[in-house]
Amino acid sequence: MKNNLNYLLLGMLLLVGCGQQTKKDKKMEEPSHGKGSLGHDREFLENKDKDLVILKSESAVVLVSPKYQAKVFTSSASGDKGKSLGWINYKAFLGDLDPHMNAYGGENRFWLGPEGGKFSLFFSQGQEMTFDHWKTPPPIDSESWKVTDKSATGVRMEKEMSLRNYAYTQLEIKAVRNVQILDAQQIENLLQIDLGQLKFVGYKTSNEIVNTGQNPWTEKTGAPCIWMLDMFPPSDRTTIVIPYREDAKGKIATTDYFGEIPEDRIVYADNTIFFKADGKYRGKLGVPPQRAKNVAGSYDPTDQLLTITLFDLERNAVYLNQEWTPDKDPFTGDAINAYNDGPLEDGSQMGPFFEIESVSPAAFLKPGEKMVHDHSVFHFIGNEDQLDAIAIKVLGVGIGTILKKS
Repeated sequence: MKNNLNYLLLGMLLLVGCGQQTKKDKKMEEPSHGKGSLGHDREFLENKDKDLVILKSESAVVLVSPKYQAKVFTSSASGDKGKSLGWINYKAFLGDLDPHMNAYGGENRFWLGPEGGKFSLFFSQGQEMTFDHWKTPPPIDSESWKVTDKSATGVRMEKEMSLRNYAYTQLEIKAVRNVQILDAQQIENLLQIDLGQLKFVGYKTSNEIVNTGQNPWTEKTGAPCIWMLDMFPPSDRTTIVIPYREDAKGKIATTDYFGEIPEDRIVYADNTIFFKADGKYRGKLGVPPQRAKNVAGSYDPTDQLLTITLFDLERNAVYLNQEWTPDKDPFTGDAINAYNDGPLEDGSQMGPFFEIESVSPAAFLKPGEKMVHDHSVFHFIGNEDQLDAIAIKVLGVGIGTILKKS
């Protein structure tokens, strides 16, 4: 009887111990950082990509994923506890691959264009350019990239790809992408600003494509372009800011990609486009190279967050038309695009998010030649007076003007 009691007591202790261990294990599995923080997104991404690259410069952090097409997924000006500044679509990591696009998100991603037109990379020859036939090329959508060099502040990644365009031209391409986090002095020198007491994070991406095939890319065969897209979380008060050249000829912007943008969502003033970025109404605009400047940005007064994008621009070069039609001139396109996400006709929505995009000229390259397109992203958080000075210096308009036009 005594032995039976001992066994019973031992069993109860083991059950209690196992229960405590289970609770402990569950607690360890729970994210240690709140949703919306960089720490939360870092833990999420490390679980998806064991080779996630973490670039650091003082309190600034940038997360880069070789597995997910060399994307800069997000960044923070204040380490793990700081706000995660890129948009991540957590749902896209679940289930099977999407046949059209795997929209993982990311505040800076590498794509190739043109999306539409007679030299499209997203439609097969002869297919009607509708969503049912639209497919993002796997090397920029679902395949991993190879890391060829890495340090505490930078990473270099490569991808060999073979793509066929709408004109049935085979394009052999080597893509190379360098991402480097920038320190305070580099940012101040690059933008000619004073950071003062602002929190900040900035990084430069240098994006290269090489013609590794046997034939040149010409106006007859079609040519690709480098296309950089930055996805950010919206807010009810966020405004995209795109300066443009007043002295140039031609229309300022194309605003009817998905139907005309309503007048209450877009304002032209002070040689600048102010575009509402609340993630509640789907709209896209594009600025042609002769009207464009090499900078764009956004401001969110809720978080006192000023975002700047700086990129290469060749005003007299040929830019590709990316509209979903083979009937328009393929060599008349935009250098800058901005997109505000919103519900589709059936009420579904991928985001919400908004995008700022830059595009390289058409890459008319002979075998062995390369094209490089640089695109940098900066976030500044803090006192509006200091943010105002940066906005005026870089975007040409102050915070007060942005708020009035939003």
